[in-house]
Amino acid sequence: MQKRSIIHMLDPMPNNSPFDVNMAMDAGFDVLVPYSNVKLDKVYGLTQDAIFSRGPSGVKRTGIFIGGRDLGLAIDMLDTCKQAMVPPFEVSVLADPSGAFTTAAALVACVEKELKAKHGKELKDCNAVVFGGTGPVGVATGVIASLAGADTSLIDHLSIDTALDMAKEYNRRFGCNLKGTYASSEADKARLVANADIIFCTARAGIQVLSADVLNEAKRLKVAGDVNAVPPLGIEGIKLKDMGAPLIHAVNAPGAVGVGALAVGNVKYQLQHELLKSMLETDKPLYLDFRDAFNKARELL
Repeated sequence: MQKRSIIHMLDPMPNNSPFDVNMAMDAGFDVLVPYSNVKLDKVYGLTQDAIFSRGPSGVKRTGIFIGGRDLGLAIDMLDTCKQAMVPPFEVSVLADPSGAFTTAAALVACVEKELKAKHGKELKDCNAVVFGGTGPVGVATGVIASLAGADTSLIDHLSIDTALDMAKEYNRRFGCNLKGTYASSEADKARLVANADIIFCTARAGIQVLSADVLNEAKRLKVAGDVNAVPPLGIEGIKLKDMGAPLIHAVNAPGAVGVGALAVGNVKYQLQHELLKSMLETDKPLYLDFRDAFNKARELL
């Protein structure tokens, strides 16, 4: 009789994400076990408790999901899980803190698709700015875009030091080449938009970051993507379901197009589902992070 599938959901925050719990169930896991307030120094022991109790056949029906909000901590937890494996007792692990890895992967992949289709350009040809760039989705977006070749800047809404510190930390971790700056006024935003080929908007939900007046300053803009699905949307003029629709307020950047939050969200949903499902279907353990998410998002598109 085949053993039931189990996913152990490790989260350093006080609560596990209901979204992730639902996604894991819908991907086919039979049993979901949430763990909250998990410290990094506990991950090794929890992993070995999970792998040694099921036998070689049972570990193929076992997975670990890492949540939280801190991207660096999630990667450290994933690495610790990997170090705790003792072949043939190995299980698959997926890190997706705050859904940031899958959301960012979907956003960059959607923008990349429209960049190629509408402008015949690659990410490596472009200057990209990430508004809301010091939050989890913003940082992940910046890292993915930078590793794909885009000249990428993380934008904080208040502090240049915060942006520079984030850029420095994740450049060190992943070998990317992020820059950091801030935009505390409409004039700051206009200055950044004027030289951007790509705009990623990953700021807090329900806040309009870029108005029509700011978009009027765009001169070379090709694609803008927004992940905010709560009115007012992050970029004025982009509709929720837009996937390459003309960006009507970028009047000085002919051909500029927008990607809306529901278009990104649809890909993010499929992406997380496929990654979770792959953990049940593989014969060899998988260790999945934002890089795997971006590769899969490209496949889906």
